[in-house]
Amino acid sequence: MSVASLVSAVRSQVLGLLARRLSGAGPYPGLAMLPDKVLWPLHRDGLDPVAEMALREPVSRMSVPFGLRVWLVRGYEPVREVLGSLDGYSNDFAKFAGQVGINVRQDPGGLGFADPPVHTRLRKTLTPEFTMRRLARLQPRIEQIVAGQLDEMAAKRPDVDLWPDFALAIPALTICELLGVPYEDREYFQKLSTARFDMAGGAGVSLDAIGESLSYLGGLIEAQRREPGDGLLGSLIRTHGDAIDDRELAGLADGVLTGGLETSASMLALGALMLMDDDAMAAGMRNGEHVDETVDEMLRYLTVVQVAFPRMATRDQQIAGVDIKAGDVVICSLSGANRDDHFGEATDRINPARGRSHLAFGYGMHRCIGAELAKMELRTAYPALVRRFPRMRPAVDPEKLKFRRASIVFGLESLPVKL
Repeated sequence: MSVASLVSAVRSQVLGLLARRLSGAGPYPGLAMLPDKVLWPLHRDGLDPVAEMALREPVSRMSVPFGLRVWLVRGYEPVREVLGSLDGYSNDFAKFAGQVGINVRQDPGGLGFADPPVHTRLRKTLTPEFTMRRLARLQPRIEQIVAGQLDEMAAKRPDVDLWPDFALAIPALTICELLGVPYEDREYFQKLSTARFDMAGGAGVSLDAIGESLSYLGGLIEAQRREPGDGLLGSLIRTHGDAIDDRELAGLADGVLTGGLETSASMLALGALMLMDDDAMAAGMRNGEHVDETVDEMLRYLTVVQVAFPRMATRDQQIAGVDIKAGDVVICSLSGANRDDHFGEATDRINPARGRSHLAFGYGMHRCIGAELAKMELRTAYPALVRRFPRMRPAVDPEKLKFRRASIVFGLESLPVKL
């Protein structure tokens, strides 16, 4: 979560738009599918990026038809260069949609597809709500949520699906708590969040999920305008009043909700799988040893948000000696960058002592604003899980686990375990 990240949910929309262009379909093509020559950066070999990622140059042209010039950037330094650029690239949704010749009926708004000065103003508005001091008030509630889910799992023993009962429930309840979204709506938003990330569903599914989410949040904001609550929306309304309009509020809330839900859920599930396979790492978590460093290394290793917000070059320039023309689309592979030899030897293995800044939450002005909230969830949930169920193991052969084949947020479809 990066929302994390806001590891924002709307980043899937751009690739969804590309799916429509590639399929030659109209505004809502149904089940349009991206070809493998475009999807391959989203594929994995187990938990690792596919071998082609390591064989590619740090900057390489993607094979995309219709004359589109799309570049994949995977090297650590080139990715930082692109993500750290203040004026060389645009995230503006309208500009990108125009570039690929598509008219859309729903601009998602929010931080992910905004350029300065709009992005600067919106991020300045949201940042105070995600400081460590402000987030600290959520720590007791996160601990209660984790303990409650572990109790529910224990009641279902011996066979439990860790995905809905643990991984998805914890960030869903945390973000509902943060935003002030009613508890009974959490399953509804889990469905919308998953739909927008899965490229196999086609662009129409993603766009409809975004529209439905924004529509719901509009009603929630209307209620908060009348009587501001203690959550993020109520706080923003009390602080900024009419200086921030309902559409902007809905875009920000949608980014927090969907960006922080699916991403954190995937990290919790995949991290639990790793802990079941690594007794030494699980023992360290259980004993509270190097939890922060281990969580950061797991974030680097897994990099569940596989690509950053697609960017459009605003001028002719070079990345790592490669000529990029104004209007070219640049996609940064976070999973590729986080396996770069910048991190030392054996980057396909966990080593909490690496001590170097990973890019799992992105970098620069679009770095996930909810990164610290996501870490709070992981640092709380992993140790509690292995303490409560030290003998937990997968209930199926690991080779039979179903991973998402081509999702911007990498993850499992389910994780049955025996407690």
